[in-house]
Amino acid sequence: MPQLPSSTPGPNDPNDPNGPNDPSGPPGPSGPAAPGYSGQDPYRLSRKSVWALTGVFLGIALAALLSIVSLPYVVMQPGPISNTLGKLSGQQLITVKGAETYPTTGALDFTTVRVLGGPGDKVNAWELLWAAIDPTSDIYKEEQIFPKGVTSKQVEEENTAEMVGSQQEAIAVALKALGKPVTERVTIAQVAKDAPSAALLKKGDQIVAVDGTPIRTSEDVRTAVQKHQPGEPVKLQLRRGGSLVDVTATTRDSDGRATIGVFLGREFDFPVDVQIHAGDVGGPSAGTMFALGVYDTLTPGALTGGQKIAGTGTIDSSGTVGPIGGIRQKLVGARDGGADWFLAPADNCDEVVGHVPDGLRVVRISTFDEARRAVQDIAAKKANSLPTCTR
Repeated sequence: MPQLPSSTPGPNDPNDPNGPNDPSGPPGPSGPAAPGYSGQDPYRLSRKSVWALTGVFLGIALAALLSIVSLPYVVMQPGPISNTLGKLSGQQLITVKGAETYPTTGALDFTTVRVLGGPGDKVNAWELLWAAIDPTSDIYKEEQIFPKGVTSKQVEEENTAEMVGSQQEAIAVALKALGKPVTERVTIAQVAKDAPSAALLKKGDQIVAVDGTPIRTSEDVRTAVQKHQPGEPVKLQLRRGGSLVDVTATTRDSDGRATIGVFLGREFDFPVDVQIHAGDVGGPSAGTMFALGVYDTLTPGALTGGQKIAGTGTIDSSGTVGPIGGIRQKLVGARDGGADWFLAPADNCDEVVGHVPDGLRVVRISTFDEARRAVQDIAAKKANSLPTCTR
């Protein structure tokens, strides 16, 4: 009887569903290891590779977590600078109608601060971590910068109002310095909801007199009101809709001083149509540089002598330069933008000392006249005697 073939495929049987045996492949369940076989699965990751991949995945997860965790802090970083004598977003920053203007050179740069965080835009943990290791950034608790409960819309509206106000005051200062007549009116820009006499005061009211004393400037109002103790009444004469209205308002306490719970604004009548186009920048801190830019535009020759000068500082219609926030960031931004000189408010000098970038020279100023003379001395290369910030 003929012998039947075995049901087990041979080593190179074409009927083997697994194909011909590879002598370098893994051994059978009970067979000996084939020559050259290492005894390990070539597709299996080593323990070291597994740990490395685990670390990568954990790093990605941590980075994602840091980017979504919101924290109640505000980060200030250096922002860009803009030349008041040049263009911003393709538009001349200062334009004038009704008066002769003159070509100029050099730069009178206003400086900015980039703010991360605040109402409606919380800073994330990743941004906070980066700011902590960045020597040009400062970190603050949110309530140190923004009043509690304020909304992002309110912040934007206030910044816009302050920018508009600073532009008007800068124009007034420059025109007064040129001997042009400027009429000023002090108005109520906003009434606080919790002001004791909120029902009696209206946005847009012009304050004509306080306790019978005529009012010309915002400082006149503050001086007259602060002669009272908080809680005492104060007599106001207001111009409302073309008519004079007498109001007795109750004062309240604000850091030990009497106030009536309003934000003051100013309206001016100018003999020249001057417009300042600052884009979406907000706040009052560019006032001093705007005033210098308007003055230079309306006077023959280059006020700067071709020098690149940056600076900051609020300004009121009397020409007083006031302090600002973020001075350290503005110093860095000025130097990064190529400025060689920086005009700093005297009231910010304590923050300036020890934080001036290499190559930048700081000049201390308190008034518009000091700022103008400093620029003229820099242009004439007579700046060695200019005052700087000291402790």
